[in-house]
Amino acid sequence: MKKLFLILMVAAMATSVYSCRETTQEKTEEALESIGEDIEENTKKAANKIEEGAEKVAKEIDEEVHNTDDVNGEEAADDMN
Repeated sequence: MKKLFLILMVAAMATSVYSCRETTQEKTEEALESIGEDIEENTKKAANKIEEGAEKVAKEIDEEVHNTDDVNGEEAADDMN
């Protein structure tokens, strides 16, 4: 009877340890997926900001080259007269 009780206790402990390990692994996988999604989302946001900045720079360069740069709401060519 003692042996049977001991075997059942060992089996119960092994099962509980295995279950805890699975739960931890699942939580870790969920956390990694969440981190990956956050990285992807923030990378897209950063790419959009970079693209917006590049468009602004291109516009400013074009305005400088063609002397159409706005200064205080007036054309740059008008400021020179």
